[in-house]
Amino acid sequence: MTTAAEPRLAEHFEATIARHDRIEPRDWMPEAYRATLVRQIAQHAHSEVIGMQPEGDWLTRAPSLRRKAVLLAKVQDEAGHGLYLYSACETLGVTRRELTEKLLDGRQKYSSIFNYPTLSYADVGTIGWLVDGAAICNQVPLCRTSYGPYGRAMIRVCKEESFHQRQGFELLMTMMRGTDEQREMVQESVNRFWWPALMMFGPPDDASPNTARSMAWGIKRDTNDELRQRFVDMSVPQAEVLGVTLPDPELAWNEQRQAHDFGEPDWDEFWAVVNGDGPCNAQRIEHRRRAHDDGAWVRAAATAFAARQAEGGRGR
Repeated sequence: MTTAAEPRLAEHFEATIARHDRIEPRDWMPEAYRATLVRQIAQHAHSEVIGMQPEGDWLTRAPSLRRKAVLLAKVQDEAGHGLYLYSACETLGVTRRELTEKLLDGRQKYSSIFNYPTLSYADVGTIGWLVDGAAICNQVPLCRTSYGPYGRAMIRVCKEESFHQRQGFELLMTMMRGTDEQREMVQESVNRFWWPALMMFGPPDDASPNTARSMAWGIKRDTNDELRQRFVDMSVPQAEVLGVTLPDPELAWNEQRQAHDFGEPDWDEFWAVVNGDGPCNAQRIEHRRRAHDDGAWVRAAATAFAARQAEGGRGR
């Protein structure tokens, strides 16, 4: 229901966005702005938590204690990122329980990249280099997003993701200095993850239903295609240092644009994965559902303890 004060509040909101200032949880905001933030932050949070699974498959098979410790630390970081982002989303008036239920019943999505399997240990490095590298391109601008809690959460997330990207690159560099079999393993992994990594930025701008509005509100600072171009330009020299070939015959430097030309991802594959028909969609959600169900007793115990503490406080 529209109130008499709403036009004035809307004017103040638009002026705040125009100044590139922050909207805070207690500020008035259009319902569509709030809904857009819930969708984007929830998808981001779900991606961090679901994203623990592909690399988690290799925790028991890491080749050394050092590599296991590094991987454990990274997976733990991703869980923390999910918690920061769920907390930011809760400031918009939704509960973590609601968000989890929407994920499990398919009403909210997570990044398509995590529906691909990790078939070799090299994938741990490739995910760090390419997937976390793409995440950095996407997330650094979000430190300047118009919604305060989201932007502040992203500062720590980006610092840790940058470290993860370096870890992945170091792992691949170590393997590329190893045996022929190890080098082949790295190249095969890069071949599988390159195109899904390009799809992480979302559909082309002319096919994206949310980009224009998110840009107008300052939620996003760059379009999907701008971010994808930035990622390609960043990755090409890194691939040269590693000694791997990026699997795109159209990849070439464009002197006029001062940027790389590159081929078109398979958008039919992208939409199939987004809509639940990827290699690991069912597996990822079932694993998340099982973990949620197995943790029910912990949530119940924590709730009971908090209630007991509150009763004790009132008694004093």
